[in-house]
Amino acid sequence: MEDTYQVIVVGGGFAGVSAARALGRKGIRVLLIDANNYHQFQPLLYQLATSQIGVSAIARPLRSVFRRIRQVRVMTAKVASLDAAERTVTTEDGDTFRAQILVVAVGAVPNFFNTPGAEEHAFPLYSVTDATKLGGSLIRLLDQADREPDSPVDVVVVGGGPTGVETAGAMAENIKFVVAKYFSPELAARCRVHLVDMVPAVLNTFSAKSQKYARDRLAKIGVQMHMGVGVTEIRADGVTLADGTDIPSRMVVWAGGLKAGNLIAGSGLPQGKGGRIDVRPDLTAPGVEGVYVIGDAANIIDSRGAKLPQLGSVAQQAGKWAARNIHADLTGGGRQPFRYLDKGYMAMIGRGAAVAELGRKRIQLQGSLAFLSWLLVHLALLSGFQQKVRALFSWLNGYIIHSPAQVVVGSPE
Repeated sequence: MEDTYQVIVVGGGFAGVSAARALGRKGIRVLLIDANNYHQFQPLLYQLATSQIGVSAIARPLRSVFRRIRQVRVMTAKVASLDAAERTVTTEDGDTFRAQILVVAVGAVPNFFNTPGAEEHAFPLYSVTDATKLGGSLIRLLDQADREPDSPVDVVVVGGGPTGVETAGAMAENIKFVVAKYFSPELAARCRVHLVDMVPAVLNTFSAKSQKYARDRLAKIGVQMHMGVGVTEIRADGVTLADGTDIPSRMVVWAGGLKAGNLIAGSGLPQGKGGRIDVRPDLTAPGVEGVYVIGDAANIIDSRGAKLPQLGSVAQQAGKWAARNIHADLTGGGRQPFRYLDKGYMAMIGRGAAVAELGRKRIQLQGSLAFLSWLLVHLALLSGFQQKVRALFSWLNGYIIHSPAQVVVGSPE
């Protein structure tokens, strides 16, 4: 079977949803395909993994997102292959769909950089499934340690960027407040969180002032930092660092980077750094006609020549911009190079603590004011009124009375 659409969007992340929504509102017939029937809010996955927020707060049904945009058809299916030259998408069920214009927004997969044992033993944190698996495994580890009075609990987080810092901070605070309260102070005293990165500084893209604040705050809540040293091996029972240090650990969280997945490799598109596509300034793919690549699948350079990071704000804006250019393609207009509105960076480092560098001028905030800014910005960005209400309740519940936001299954596998 082969159906033809004006536009097919592959991927229901920030970029894909933004593009499909903008196109549908312009009356363009769109097919949005994703393996999941929900849109996930990736910046809060670490909070899901540490029971600070529930699944329903960060995962919104895709059909709910588009319930008032009838021009967008949502299909839940796993894509087996993309043919950029033919602008076709084939699902694992064997169905093929052809588009006048194909939008590739398939996201990325964890990049383990060929680290021995990483793919087998480390927990990535890029999807709702990853987060719930990590949360359940953490509870099982704590349950086991609670039955073994002499057993230490060391968690290693690999990656000193925002995801790694936020995850390490959340886990350390859980030990201090949740484990001590709901298990025992004795068990909490046996728990340690380690943060590892081959880069010497945490939050490497932030200013020196923000880096210092983050490092001081992490140390204050008990995170042991191993910066400027890489990971050479991950085993089921520990991690070996490049300087010979061995950290016994039964849980390793991988926040060390992303790369394009196999769909990109088999699409016929030329790949650049990280396996991603080096798109043209107007977000189209080189070498083919009628194909746009956006989100974590693309290496994007804006109209000012700046290389843009893989951030949710970049993906959202690129999705809207791609929709504008696609509308121009279909109506005889001209494309425009992508102009990114730089909103800055933020990272939470535990209860009441965060760093924020806002706007292109990088207005710097640290501490409680940055923490409040982080909450307000993420609350505004969440998709759906119900998701906003659930997140707000979870934060009030967690940061005031330190109660877990959801029940995590901790029974043996």
